[in-house]
Amino acid sequence: MSRTLSPSVLAAGVIALAGCDPAQPDPPRTAAAPATAITPTAAADIPEAVRAVVLAARPGMVIAGAELKEREDRRYYDVEGRLNGAEIELDLLETPRGWEVVEIQRDIPWSAAPAAVRAAAEGSRRGFTPVRVIESTQAGDGAIIYELFADGQPATPVLEVRAANGRTDVLAEAWPH
Repeated sequence: MSRTLSPSVLAAGVIALAGCDPAQPDPPRTAAAPATAITPTAAADIPEAVRAVVLAARPGMVIAGAELKEREDRRYYDVEGRLNGAEIELDLLETPRGWEVVEIQRDIPWSAAPAAVRAAAEGSRRGFTPVRVIESTQAGDGAIIYELFADGQPATPVLEVRAANGRTDVLAEAWPH
């Protein structure tokens, strides 16, 4: 038995396909980021325990401000500032032992990302060139997560690549920090 498509079904399919652009990256992998309560914090109001951990990790950092972020029963301080003239951010997690640096972030140009990271991204999303790259060094194991952002999507990376121990992998899920 042969099937024919009604003109309206055929038109809907053509319109849907016309809206597809193979050069554009896929939408983010996760459905929605967990709800996060954000409290801006002036540099002078950062708790001393947080300040001490930041300065122990990056002596000489000039702290500009911070945000207290609370999500999924976790509390973070994202502390921003400058070190040797370059912008830097340290993310701290409150643990039973106190505040601990979990990652150190900085923006880099895409051309400064290692060749293996660029190749992994190209293999995952052909033709994709990120408009922003955050290099995020993980304090626990020294791995580096490269968060790659697309034009018009500033809040959530469309792709994350992990480099550690000589391996480079495109992550299937968003990194937890």
